[in-house]
Order: sequence, then C-alpha cells, then structure tokens
Amino acid sequence: MIRGYSDHAANERTFLAWVRTGIAVIAFGFVVEKFNLFLRTMAGVSLGDTGHRLSVQQLSGPLGRYDGLALVIVGIVLILFAAGHFIRTTRLIDDEQMHPASSIRVELALSAVLGLIVAVLCAYLAFG
Repeated sequence: MIRGYSDHAANERTFLAWVRTGIAVIAFGFVVEKFNLFLRTMAGVSLGDTGHRLSVQQLSGPLGRYDGLALVIVGIVLILFAAGHFIRTTRLIDDEQMHPASSIRVELALSAVLGLIVAVLCAYLAFG
C-alpha cells in the first residue's frame, strides 16, 4: 500500500480538475476565435448591404481579435500552473517534515483573470 494514498489521490483529483478546467477554457477560446473568424468572413461577403456589413464588423471589433487568444493563453497557464502545483504538493506529501498550508493567492489570481475575461466577453456581447 502507498503511504499517504488518500492524500496523493486527493492531490491527483485536484490536478485533474484544474486540467479539465484549462482544457475547457482553451476549447472556449477556440470557439470564440472561430466565431470571430466567421463574423469577419460574413462582413467581407456582404458587400452589397453597407449597413449590414458595418453591424457585423462592429461585432468583430478590436476586442474580437484577441479575446479567443487570451482565453487559450489563460487555459495553457492554468494547465502549467496545475502541473507545478501537483508536483510541489506530491513532494510535500512525501516529506516527513510538517509544512504550513500554502497560500491560495495564485489560484485566486487565475480565477479572477478568468472571471474578468468572461465578464468582458459578456459585456462586449451585451453592449456591442
């Protein structure tokens, strides 16, 4: 039997949850980027109706070029952070010495960045 098995299993479940979240954020970034590409294509095709073309171009404005990329980068950072945190926690579980609980500042910062990106996207879609 592995010493501290329940702790290692909990650490692995946490790691996999962070990886799933990162993959979901990356997938959402690809969806947003493909939708922006679709909007830019539709704006280029609708040459006859200038009003329709301008309204479609406004939907894919300056934010539309970078929001999908930002989500992909945040997802990659989440996965890299999760891997580092998993390795560090595994070493701490195996160590005989007692260690204080780690700070959750990085997790809160990444969650805040992700929440901010989603809030900006919602406001962009609501008022754009």
